[in-house]
Amino acid sequence: MQTNFTLAQLADPETARSEHILRKCVHCGFCTATCPTFVLLGDERDSPRGRIYLIKAMLEGDRAPTQQEVRHVDRCLSCLSCMTTCPSGVDYMHLVDHGRHRIEESYDRPLSDRLMRGLLAWLMPRPALFRWAMMLGRLAKPLAPVLPATSPDPGGATFLRRLRAMLDAVPARLHGPSPVDRPQTFPAKGLRRKRVALMPGCGQQVLAPEVNEATVRLLNRHDVEVVNVASSGCCGSSVLHLGRTEQAIELAKRNIEAWQREIDGAGLDAIVINASGCGTTVKDYGNMLAAEPEWQERAQQVARLARDVTEVLAEIGLVDVTPRPLTVAYHSACSMQHGQKLTELPKKLLREAGFVVKDVPEGHLCCGWAGTYQVLQPELSRRLRDRKVGNIERTNPDVIAAGNFGCIGNIAAGTGIPIAHTVELLDWATGGPMPQAFRGQHAGAAAVAEA
Repeated sequence: MQTNFTLAQLADPETARSEHILRKCVHCGFCTATCPTFVLLGDERDSPRGRIYLIKAMLEGDRAPTQQEVRHVDRCLSCLSCMTTCPSGVDYMHLVDHGRHRIEESYDRPLSDRLMRGLLAWLMPRPALFRWAMMLGRLAKPLAPVLPATSPDPGGATFLRRLRAMLDAVPARLHGPSPVDRPQTFPAKGLRRKRVALMPGCGQQVLAPEVNEATVRLLNRHDVEVVNVASSGCCGSSVLHLGRTEQAIELAKRNIEAWQREIDGAGLDAIVINASGCGTTVKDYGNMLAAEPEWQERAQQVARLARDVTEVLAEIGLVDVTPRPLTVAYHSACSMQHGQKLTELPKKLLREAGFVVKDVPEGHLCCGWAGTYQVLQPELSRRLRDRKVGNIERTNPDVIAAGNFGCIGNIAAGTGIPIAHTVELLDWATGGPMPQAFRGQHAGAAAVAEA
């Protein structure tokens, strides 16, 4: 793609990087076939290729984006399916993040939009406040049916529709804080083979604390010492995708400082992450802080140590497996398969644990969660979820597995099939408790598997 940036514009490192990305695009359009929003809407502007042109126009013009440009960039899920498809290696992830940052800096959004985005950016990185917001949301949840369930906007990007989506997302049951999420060290059960830091995360602490609990049990049982490092927390992805790059960088720096103290102290073999969206972001810390020389080396070291939990388990191998004769439909989260390029490894571990694993048709397409997307673009999110659920149910599984808590909650809202995190199933198969998803109405299937 030909570009027309001035030398003054290219003096900005972020613009120079985007110009390099733009030049790689050859307009082939392969990305459109695997882009969820283009598949649903059929609008070129809602495809990666279309958004590349829109972002190029706003950056080259060195101007505030138009309302139309913002609308179509906002509809991007950052699922990164286009990057898996692209034959030219276009780094769309960093280009769209730059586009969002430019929009955040220079576009005057309507007041209701600013308030909604500001609230999400304030709550999401703070688990304690987020938990209180969920508690208040439970009180307001009965009001959801009086709010509009549809919107004139194809994405559902109107204030009242978003407000309903926010209330719909409040879980029926809310867990209290897990003791696992407090800073501490969990010793290995036997002779220590590895020492790792567990990223506690933010939203997962509130919505799915059982995932960290299963991760600690599973790693300890496999002779891995796990440290929940003080001051580590939100990876920054939720605010990064809102265009708040500076806030995301500050969250990244806090994590880097916390983990660096542990690296320099007792040492770390890995930084284990069990939410794939967070893993994609932490593995990219070197790029996030590339323009800050005093941080770059430490950021790159953290990025090199970052591992999805399944990567660590594959290195050490599963032991004392009690096979569970259940059929698992494996949903590969976008951040897992497109962001981290981990496709076969989680399925291999599930098979080693005795499960029969099935691939989901159209597995490359997003389930529609995408962090804050389910609130900001609720109509597109719901359509993608329903499409995903339909594909999953066609495989007739006993249980669904995924490596991202957001996907799990989103898919669970659309199906009666139990769904659990991959580590919960691996924990169960190696001596841990039955996953919560099997309790209650699904207990029968689990009891057969345990017999």
